[in-house]
Amino acid sequence: MATKSATHSSTSRTGSGSAVNASDKSANLRKMPRTLAGNTQPAEDPAHKSAIAHYDSAIKLLQSGKFEKAHEAFTKMLEDAPPDLAPSVRRNIAICVAQINNGAPQFADNEERYDYAVSLLNHGHYEDAREHFEAILGKNGAADYALYGLALLAAMTGDCPRCIEHLTEAIRLNPQNRLQARGDSDFDNVADDPSFTELLYPEA
Repeated sequence: MATKSATHSSTSRTGSGSAVNASDKSANLRKMPRTLAGNTQPAEDPAHKSAIAHYDSAIKLLQSGKFEKAHEAFTKMLEDAPPDLAPSVRRNIAICVAQINNGAPQFADNEERYDYAVSLLNHGHYEDAREHFEAILGKNGAADYALYGLALLAAMTGDCPRCIEHLTEAIRLNPQNRLQARGDSDFDNVADDPSFTELLYPEA
């Protein structure tokens, strides 16, 4: 199932930082659960490549529920983390602490709540993820990235009508979501539906 994608307009930060693979994220796809925003260092920089590798290893620990080990890994890399990774590292440390303490996580903003929702989605905790996406919308009805997240959730659970409903609104609020969805394999379950195709390719 891996991570999920969503374009974070003024906020997203699959992609993604959420608990996601750092190597896939671009500066203008901040919502994608699969990505990390703003790669500012050259791809050939060995130190940056090493940091991304350590980040991805820590993410795997987090996604597998090994919160103490993930917390240790994120904490070790925080001091020397590149500027594009440091915010995601801090957010994931907070997630680990909340899970270790079995307490309700506290979020500084909707971006952090979104990242947490994506992590829940990646683990198959669909109803919990839905609650957080809807909580974001409760505070900001124009949060297209949360609607995109709900569309992903609906697609993953086979609810094509609701998927199209949420994705239509996400695209209305941010047309970039249409382009993102075209290449998002997390919509594979609904990709053959004519309504879904019409939504993504209205010019066809």
